[in-house]
Amino acid sequence: MNYSVDQIIKAMLILNFTRYLLAAAPAFLIFYVWKKKAWGFKKIQSPFPKNQDYYREIGYSVFTMLIFSMVGFFVVSGYVKPYTRAYLEVSQYGWAYWGLSIVLMIFLHDTYFYWTHRLMHHPKLFKYFHLVHHKSTNPSPWAAYAFHPLEAIVEASIIFLIVFLIPFHKTALLTFLLFMIFYNVYGHLGFELYPKGFHKHRIGKWINTSVNHNLHHRHFEGNFGLYFLFWDRWIGTVRADYDSSFDQIDEKRHQAKSLAGHAPH
Repeated sequence: MNYSVDQIIKAMLILNFTRYLLAAAPAFLIFYVWKKKAWGFKKIQSPFPKNQDYYREIGYSVFTMLIFSMVGFFVVSGYVKPYTRAYLEVSQYGWAYWGLSIVLMIFLHDTYFYWTHRLMHHPKLFKYFHLVHHKSTNPSPWAAYAFHPLEAIVEASIIFLIVFLIPFHKTALLTFLLFMIFYNVYGHLGFELYPKGFHKHRIGKWINTSVNHNLHHRHFEGNFGLYFLFWDRWIGTVRADYDSSFDQIDEKRHQAKSLAGHAPH
């Protein structure tokens, strides 16, 4: 079925705005509104951002979603789609590969993100590409897409690598895109969701956490990964204060449980 340009653009806008709102809005409402007082002491950085910070993050995120939508338009339209590795039927590769393709997308994106992220921290590029995102020194869920338009183009361009390198079914690509935004929101949540000691577990030490990324926003150095810490650990860019910072959050959560256990019923 052929779709008009207007229909494709509309579909891309709906997809990107819906993804962002589905991930960021509930996280914000739960942690920054509903449970703000009850859970506030467990926040990675104790103070909450100001309203003007939320407005800035949402404003830049709108521009990011417009750029993401335009990139999506080129990928699914006749300009690029005939040259991608898209396939129509899951049975063509099977469900096992369907799942594997999502894993490949995640690992490819993590590698792409690490190196482009480090590049955008170069002094000659930082203020033009990445400074806007780092205005959120104490990020909220809305910061997940708070990019300068130039950075948004860099972030969106991973999709070209994926569609040209990895055979994919559209539902696998959509699943990856949903995973991308939900993990991105978690990284900017300002609260840690992984359990006590996760950062030292034989598996957990390779997984990026909200504490890890929050340190990056606060100090502007180290902790460049997205989903994993493979590159950070291999290259030696994990911040020296990561373990102690995660331990501090564990202690806050332990104190919360102790207080809850001694509270009158």
